[in-house]
Order: sequence, then structure tokens, then C-alpha cells
Amino acid sequence: MTIATPRGADAAFTRWAGGHGAIRHTRLTRARIRELGRRLESTGTRGDGVPLFDLLTALDRVTSAAMWLVVHETYAHRVHLDGRDLGPEDFKPAPEGHTGGALNMVPAYAGYMGANAVTGDTRSWIMGQGHCVAAVDSVNLLLGNLTPAHAERYDVTDEGLTRYVRDFYSCRLTDDGRPDSPLGSHVNVHTAGGLAEGGYLGFVELSYVHMPLPGERLVAFLSDGAFEEQRGSDWAPRWWRAEDSGLVAPIMIANGRRIDQRTTMRQAGGVQWFVRHLRLNGFDPLVFDGRDPAAFVWAIVEMERRLAKAAAGVRAGEARYPVPLPYGVAVAPKGAGFYGEGTNLAHNLPLGANPHTDPAAAAHFNEWARRLWVSPDELRAAAAALQRHEATGRPRERDHPLARRDVRAIVPAPEFRPVSDDRRDRERWTRTSPMSAVDDGFLATVRANPRLRPRVGNPDEMRSNRMQRTLDALRFRVTAPEAGIPEAVDGAVITALNEEAVVSAALANKGGINIVVTYEAFGAKMHGAVRQEIIFADEQNAAGRPPGWLSVPLVLTSHAWENAKNERSHQDPMLAEALLGEPSDVSRVLFVADHNTAAAVMEGVYATRGQIWTLVVAKAAAIPDLFTPEEARRLLRDGGMRLVWAGHDPDHARIVLTAVGGYQLVEALAASARLAERGVAHAVVYLLEPGRFRAPRNEREARHLAPAALRAQLYPESVRPRLFLTHTRPEPMLGALAPLSTGIRTVGLGFVNQGATLDVDGMLFVNCATWAHALDAASRLLDVDRDELLTADEQAALDHRRSPAGVISDHPRV
Repeated sequence: MTIATPRGADAAFTRWAGGHGAIRHTRLTRARIRELGRRLESTGTRGDGVPLFDLLTALDRVTSAAMWLVVHETYAHRVHLDGRDLGPEDFKPAPEGHTGGALNMVPAYAGYMGANAVTGDTRSWIMGQGHCVAAVDSVNLLLGNLTPAHAERYDVTDEGLTRYVRDFYSCRLTDDGRPDSPLGSHVNVHTAGGLAEGGYLGFVELSYVHMPLPGERLVAFLSDGAFEEQRGSDWAPRWWRAEDSGLVAPIMIANGRRIDQRTTMRQAGGVQWFVRHLRLNGFDPLVFDGRDPAAFVWAIVEMERRLAKAAAGVRAGEARYPVPLPYGVAVAPKGAGFYGEGTNLAHNLPLGANPHTDPAAAAHFNEWARRLWVSPDELRAAAAALQRHEATGRPRERDHPLARRDVRAIVPAPEFRPVSDDRRDRERWTRTSPMSAVDDGFLATVRANPRLRPRVGNPDEMRSNRMQRTLDALRFRVTAPEAGIPEAVDGAVITALNEEAVVSAALANKGGINIVVTYEAFGAKMHGAVRQEIIFADEQNAAGRPPGWLSVPLVLTSHAWENAKNERSHQDPMLAEALLGEPSDVSRVLFVADHNTAAAVMEGVYATRGQIWTLVVAKAAAIPDLFTPEEARRLLRDGGMRLVWAGHDPDHARIVLTAVGGYQLVEALAASARLAERGVAHAVVYLLEPGRFRAPRNEREARHLAPAALRAQLYPESVRPRLFLTHTRPEPMLGALAPLSTGIRTVGLGFVNQGATLDVDGMLFVNCATWAHALDAASRLLDVDRDELLTADEQAALDHRRSPAGVISDHPRV
């Protein structure tokens, strides 16, 4: 970084030190910047070639202008670059915005831009408080760092800026029913460099440490309000390793307020309390002025320097992990720099009244906006100092490394198991755990792709969930390994009894290869983190820029039916139900039937990108092998198939039995055997991916559907009685499969919220989901007497007139 001659440097320093508008530089910040300049000079760091203090002077102007634009985005209907006062007609009739947080984020994001120019590195960024997006969009607009959707609508003219502020919360729809404005209330796919919506507070805090690869740098903007959300963020120092991670610079915007009141941190002792908390948890806190973009520049560069130095100490044998992880605390009142700063009103509408109708509010707006205004000539010159990317060959911030992931994997062929030649004969079935195929498939793919960083997100019980080979090879990541336990300082299995933290570890590793394995019931706690990924990927697809990260399997095992022994807290299929409601081309929910279908699914998942595959997989070792390798691959390709070896006279079927889930398939086959014995023509269908048989809700889902010819083959219009046995609650599954429903001639059996300390047979019975319940439902659908399908003892058990033991529960299911 050029410092120029001492006299020239002093003059430039003095000019910068004078600040601009609402931006002032404290004595501490000035001293820190002086030291930064000396360090840059001593290392020969020239960055983008602009002298340091000239760059920081320009940064003040850009920051002030962006704050001016943010308050216009909330309140103004028209923008005038000449800074004239606005009259009543120039204000929006219905202002809207998260103004206070956005004002705090302007110096933060501008400081990020400044740090990149100072060192000549295009860092990645992510923002947990996505509702502050106006700050990011405004700085990007002034600096020309735009996505195509923004570039075609906005520029730094009266007309371009007026359209920009009018688009904010316009809520207009185009003629084809789509949002007209590319601007969102939160970060969206059109935000230059955006990685996450940031609407689920707390998840960026869990993710950032797992995101950059070696050689990459990430700045993570966090909020003190979100600090209350997810406790797992305290563990970031435990996970960071220089050997497989890039530099991270987490920065909390400590403005002390949520929407209606002070943050809990502020009530508990404020920044001083937080600094003690950070040190206790292994962080190296740096407190600085959150009003000043130069302070952010210093903090980002200093945090990286400290972290790199700590890593060097580990390499030299002078230190060990966890190293103190630098953590910036940017202190500023909420809405700093504008009327109402530090008040509850600052969160949304700091003026307290509408300037469109209230003269006092208009006067306050004009007075405070005037302090932030930068003349057009001065703004153009300042922006130019921060836009030297073409001259230096540095990528624009919209193209930072994490925003341009393009990952592909070599997928090895799986090891399938042989299947009996006569699958109608239960005595000849072989059995194993489908989870062994998940374990083998993941580890084989990791070994075939040594350049890809692996991450396993796991809240607990890797061994009991049969991920044994993966655990032995990749090991738990810890700071002090215990003898005799598969633990290592460089382990790739991120385990903590915090579902949100471990799923975030895998979802954040978008440059690598990932899997998440959890008890099905506890997966419910992962829902918010997973949904955030799904909706952002869906937006990317809609924009024609599909994500480039490898798809992530979210494995739900020890599931509701086989966790019969552990009471209703462990018996919950909710996550599969909820994710079945998300876009099916992104959120793929698959109900694995046996080992070979699990192997085919693990072969398929890493050949796709930008999807979450929720896999409901049994871990029990007694699951029968029922699908040949060819059938398993075809089942994955099509989403469902008729079992040609099951059923009875299927071409003349009177009813179609459909299973969705491995345990449900066994029950369906038991019911099928009785129907065949009684001469009832029927077909048996297995649906691996029910979302491919839904009514599509957009063009992308329509392209993901199973072929219409297959649907007609599996569910002929002439066969109206249809019985579904489903792993989930019947209602959400039948809703998703509405196109297959024939009204009152369609019945679903599944989980109906019954449970206790049971065995699998008991769990199936209390939920009315056994083979016998299926036959009872079939008798009603076929309009035949129960006596034709069920014995007197079986009917008595179903009617709760006798115990099902020895009659239904001990039927040879498996």
C-alpha cells in the first residue's frame, strides 16, 4: 500500500482524519490506521494501488453517500443527486425498511470493500442480518458492483436512483405474475455476492467457520440480536483449522437493540460482558468503532493477521488448537448517523411519523440527510478509487470465491447385494441394514475425491446409526483426542448435541462433499437451517443461475417406526413431511426401501448439484433385500415402480397397494400375500420419491415429475381403489400425492401420533398401520365383507376386543 512521502502522507492523513458528515475518526482508530499503514508499507502491500489515506478518504465519502441512499430507500419517492430538500410529494405515502440495522451495516460493508482494495484481495462475505440488505445494495450500486438484474435497472443518476428507491418494497407483480423488483426485504439471489437470505437469525453464526477453503478469506457480519438465537456459535474456535480452512473474520454489529427493546446482551452488561464471554469461549475479541468504515478496514486486516500468526504458531509447534479466533465487535447505536439513532424507532422507521404527511418529520429527514449528502463530482471520484478491479485483475466482489462454487465429484459404482430369485418366498429373503450402504457410499465417494473437503454433520450416535466405516476413517474433530476413541484434531466429523450447529457445518461446506446423519425426530431442529438453503437454491434456479455445490444428503435414521422403544419424543416424521412441502426439484425427499435402493441413492446424490436430498433410511439389520441393482437404479430414475414380482394378476387389478417407506413395504407385501391367497387381483407399487408424483407448482417442478406414461402405468384410471401405506402421517402424504387420489376410493395409513415404549410391531399396531389394517381398509375400498380377507381373531384384534399378540403383531413381517 502506497504511503507516499512523509509530508504527502501527513497531508493525506490529515484530510482523512477530518472525517466527513456523520463519520468521525476517534483517536484510537487514527492510531490503528497509522500502524496499519506502517505494516502495509513494511510488507510491500500495495493493494489496488491507491495511497492508503486517499483510499480511506474516498471510503468516507462512499459510506456517507450510501447512508444517504439508505434513508432515501426507506422514505423517498424521488432522489435528487444535488441534495435538495424533499417536499411532501417527494416522500413515499407508505415508507418501509429496516433502516437502523441497514445504517449500521453501511460502514461495515463499505469497510469490507475498503479492506479488499487495501490488500488487493477479493474476500467473500456473508451477512446474518439479511434484513439489512439495503446497505449492501446501496454500496454496491454506488460502486458498480451489480448483478445483471440490478445493472439493467439502476445507475447513479436521478432517474436510476429514483427507480431504485421506488423498487424497494414496491411489491409490484409483472404481467406474468412474478415480482417486478429485484430488490428484496432481505438478501436475495440478485444481491451481488449474496450467499444466504439471512432471515433465519443465528444460522450464519453457526456456518461461517466452515465455509472458506484454504487460501480463501471470509468476512462474516453478525448481529447482537442473533447472538441470542443459536448457542453453537460459541464453538467456532473448536472447529477452525488452518490446514483445511481459509481465514475467517467474524464481526458483530453491536448496536444493543432488537425490534422492541434492548438485546439481552445489552441488559446483561453490554460489550464488556460480551468480551469476557468471547475470551472464555476461545475467541480473541477486538472492539472498535462501528460508525467508522476505516475501523472496519483495520479490524478485517488485523483479524486476518492475528489468525494467520496463530496458525503459524501451530505449524511451528509453539501452539496447539484451538487457537484464539479473532472476533470483531463493532460498537454503534442502532441507526447511527440519522435521526432517532439509538431508539426503538431506529429499527424500522426512525422518524416516528410519515414525512409525506408530517412537516416535522420531513424537516428532520432533510436536516439529517443533508449531513450525509456527498456532491456528485466528489462521489464519482471516491467511487473510482474503489473500482480498480480491471486495472489490477482482481475479481469484483459480486464474484467472490464462495459465490462462484462449481464443484463436481467422481462417483464410484456402489456395491450392491444379491437378491433372492423368489422374492415372494419370505423364507428366502436376505437382510441387512440400508444404513450400511449409506456408510459405504459416502466413504467411497470421499476417497474417490481427495481434493474435496469432507464434512459429516452428526448430533450423536454415529456408531449406532451404522456410519462406522465413515467414523473410523474421518474421525470426530476435537481439540484433545481421547485414546481409543475415533477422534482427531483434523477430524472431519462435526459432532455436538446441537442439531442446528452440526447441520450448518455440512451445509456451509459448499466447496466440499457433505452428509448429515441424525435421528429422524431430532432432525426437526434442523428444519430452519435446511429450509434457508432450499429457498435460496430455488431462487438461484429461478434466476437461471443454479447453484454449483454438490447436493447434500440429510439422512433421517433411527426413525419413527424403529425408534418405537423411545417414547413419542423420538417418534416424529415431521421433517420429511415439512421438506416434502418445499420445491421438489430442490428438496428431494426419498424413502429408502432397502440396501440396494440406499446404494443407488448414494450413487445418485453426488452426481447432482444444489439440492437437499432428505433420505429416510432404516438402520435395523433385519431389513429385507428386495430390489435388484437394476431395479434400484430405475426406482431412483423414475421415482416409483410397480413390483412385478408382487401382487396378483396386476393387469386386471381391482386395487393398487402403494408403500412409501421400508417398513411400510413389508406391511404392504404381507397384505398382498393375503390378497393373492384370496384371489383378489391387485398391484403393488413402491414410491421412492413421492414429490415426483405431485401437482407441479412451477415449471421447474414440472420438469422434475415422473413421466406421465409411468404415472398412468402405475395408477390406471380404471383402478379407482387405492391404498397408501406411508412412513409419514397420511394427510400430508396424500396431499402431496393429490393427483393420484380418487377421492373416497383412496385411503392412507401411516403415523397418527400414537406412540409409547413399544416394539416395532406395537408401534405399527397403535398407529393402525399394520398389514391387517391395510386389509381392513382394502375390504372397505373393494366393498367386500371383512370375512373375505380377515379371520375372526384378526378382526377382534383390530376392533380392540383382544390383544394383537400372536394374531397380528407376530405375523411374519420380517
